[in-house]
Amino acid sequence: MRPLRSDLVILSPHAPELAPLIPELEAFRRDLHAHPETAYQEQRTAGRVAERLAAWGLEVHRGLAGTGVVGVLRRGAGRRIGLRADLDALAMAEANDLPHRSRHPGRMHACGHDGHTAMLLGAARLLAARPEWRGTLYFVFQPAEENEAGGRRMVEEGLFDRFPMDAIFGLHNWPGLPLGEGGVRSGAVMASADFFHVELVGRGAHAAYPHRGRDPIVAAAALVQALQGLVSRETGPLDAAVVSVTRLDAGDSLNVIPERARLAGTVRALDEGVRTALEVGVRRVAEGIAAGHRMGLEFAYERRYRTTVNDPHQAALMLAAMAATLGAGKAHDDLPPTLGAEDFGWMLAACPGAYGVLGNGTEGRFAAGLHNPRYEFNDALIPYGVAFWVNLAEGALGEG
Repeated sequence: MRPLRSDLVILSPHAPELAPLIPELEAFRRDLHAHPETAYQEQRTAGRVAERLAAWGLEVHRGLAGTGVVGVLRRGAGRRIGLRADLDALAMAEANDLPHRSRHPGRMHACGHDGHTAMLLGAARLLAARPEWRGTLYFVFQPAEENEAGGRRMVEEGLFDRFPMDAIFGLHNWPGLPLGEGGVRSGAVMASADFFHVELVGRGAHAAYPHRGRDPIVAAAALVQALQGLVSRETGPLDAAVVSVTRLDAGDSLNVIPERARLAGTVRALDEGVRTALEVGVRRVAEGIAAGHRMGLEFAYERRYRTTVNDPHQAALMLAAMAATLGAGKAHDDLPPTLGAEDFGWMLAACPGAYGVLGNGTEGRFAAGLHNPRYEFNDALIPYGVAFWVNLAEGALGEG
């Protein structure tokens, strides 16, 4: 493992300069948790972030991708480094009985973006006060990570044109990984996520006389089965991929064969070539099933999240910052990739960088899976995350 530069002043998660800030960050995080806002609705969240950045002397830019916020610290000539956190919550109900549980039915911070925001804010505050570094830091608070690919929109609206960066880094909490541990790997770390919608159009009939119609439900059942062969029989066994049908509906009456059946689902892969082959395959199979059952076909396919691929050099730098922050044996380079998706992949496709994880804990709600109604961000992670961001930022700025 490569070390950080020996002249860097490493910030410990237990440092005296960090301790007074933690209660404020915990309170901020819990306030966000109590007031979750979903994709592109993060007006209150973005406003609170912007207020704090401005109060700490940062240059603040709002409105990129609607509700995005970018805070800027400039200190002479040097490298330009981006640090990114996500702002949005999920459209789901919270099952936790906590004092700061969601006050908005059907919305919940079930992925820890409230904690990500708090940790990056804490890093901005400390970095604004630390004199050692030179260069430019961009604190990117991104909307709409969940489902809507707000990271792609930020890139398309000129994130890297307005704020040129030599590297950008992202971070996620990880339930089930012990608190005080983390990991980052080179290459693909999270999958692409594409979505398909299929409508099979047959001919309705009385259920007692199926021969007088063309049953789209039978065709839909055949299509669900046939799609599974794209991974099990057409994708290499060492190439991670998923094709999942997640929605299937047709008909309203028990004695009527409907005219239409609708399917939808997701396609995921860690390799862009496999991704493209699966897209072609889904369309081919849908067209073949429709033709074989004499169905009309309406087909839509969206390539929404690209693969998140870490630059080897930046991943090594991130791993070194984790090791310096967490201690020997606590930073891992062998955590397996996941077929979950992250729109940070769009940023990494436009700028070198890396994406890593820090452990959220192994017990109770801290170990509950992401997007679980009983998930809770572990506030004990905040000092680790803040210290890590500070060490990474100063280490990245000092790179040659």
